[in-house]
Amino acid sequence: MLVLSRQRDESIFIGDNIKITVVDIRGDKVRLGIEAPTEIPVHRQEVYEAIQRENSRDRDAATLKTEAAAQ
Repeated sequence: MLVLSRQRDESIFIGDNIKITVVDIRGDKVRLGIEAPTEIPVHRQEVYEAIQRENSRDRDAATLKTEAAAQ
């Protein structure tokens, strides 16, 4: 993991087209602004994990349906 120090209004780039800017710092909370192409999904970790769980359930259900149809 790369760890960087940034102050408010400073940015980092990921590749050529993703820019992350420190917008605000209040106590132990940091607000980030993220500029990325629309085809690149950006989610908070808890939202990403929920999406992954839902996708896994969908794949499991599709597998069961396919196996049942094959019998």
